Amino acid sequence: MQDGGMSAIQSGDDVVSAADHKALQKKVKQLEQLLGRKTMETEILKEALEIAHSKKLISRMPLLPPDGSLSSE
Repeated sequence: MQDGGMSAIQSGDDVVSAADHKALQKKVKQLEQLLGRKTMETEILKEALEIAHSKKLISRMPLLPPDGSLSSE
């Protein structure tokens, strides 16, 4: 392990402790899970919006008489 740290120092790379690395991996996993939930939520909301939009358009359509004529007798 010290060899890896020494080679990192010699090449000018940053050295991170194993505990910090593990904490960062845990944070990445949490963020990936949150992103997955938000993506799913977005898809659900998009579908709900499409349904609501289609129902709104249907309710705005003028009612035609059963014979389909446009005259108002």
